[in-house]
Amino acid sequence: MSLALVRAQRQAQTEEDKAKARWQAACAAEQDYYRHPHGPGRPPAFAARIDRALHDYVQCSLARERVEARRTEAKMPLAEVSALDHPYDLEYGQAQTPEGLAQRLGTLFERLETLAEKADLSERLCAHLAKAKRLTGGLVATLALFFMTATARVQALDLAPAIEQAMLDDLIPALYLERAVERRTRAEQRHRLKRLSAQRLAPLQQPEHPIQALDRETRCHLEQVAQECADLFQRSSSCVEGRNGFLSLYQHGHHRLSPRKQAVLTAIHNFAIKRPDGTTAAERFFAKAHPPLFEQVLERMPWPARLAKRRPRPAKSPHLLAVAA
Repeated sequence: MSLALVRAQRQAQTEEDKAKARWQAACAAEQDYYRHPHGPGRPPAFAARIDRALHDYVQCSLARERVEARRTEAKMPLAEVSALDHPYDLEYGQAQTPEGLAQRLGTLFERLETLAEKADLSERLCAHLAKAKRLTGGLVATLALFFMTATARVQALDLAPAIEQAMLDDLIPALYLERAVERRTRAEQRHRLKRLSAQRLAPLQQPEHPIQALDRETRCHLEQVAQECADLFQRSSSCVEGRNGFLSLYQHGHHRLSPRKQAVLTAIHNFAIKRPDGTTAAERFFAKAHPPLFEQVLERMPWPARLAKRRPRPAKSPHLLAVAA
């Protein structure tokens, strides 16, 4: 849907530019006409032509503004769909119930369907939107399974009710938010999530909290279990996503070839691909051997720059370490 709105915006911008050029050409034609003397006779209807061209230009400009407004309006629900796919709200760090997720996703898809109707998207794109809407059931079921599994693992530790509730309400959400920090691209988002995670951990680090009465080994074990629970929710599998992405984009590099890529493919065909008898097309054409293509490339290509040295990450301190009073 986003790409369709981008294409519509580009097309509207192109139509506006063409209409503006026609209006400017009509104005220039009138000015050019009156710069030179003319014989008797009625002059061309420049005013009517300019008015029509200006009217078309204004209409195209308004159409472009409507398309831009629809795209801006669609950006927010599309971003919200991605932000909702978390067990804990990234805004406040609260647990997100499956019922609440289903309701919020339903509201967002209603907005997207309204926008698709206003934008007059094709049937194929509307079918894609309907397919995405049908996936909300799987997202809700995944969220419910996450909370069931995390609760079962914590209950299996047979902890005191206050400590058990602290793990479910504060420790696991804080560790999940830490993992969400690594996936953020903007610094302000990372800083905000770090502060939110620290706020959820702060009550657990107070000396008077019941969890601080446990010995260090037990607290480390609880933190390890909480980390495993936070890792249960996976938005996507990178290996599967990478494979699917490779297969879906495999043919994209084989059409609309640039002249540079055509020359490379020609060189590979003539000097690298060999028949079962071990000869290349260039050897058969020139009736003599040629240097290996790979060695020729190595002689002509500059060596890549040395990779930057990886900076060691500072060791993380235990999250359940008590804060000095």
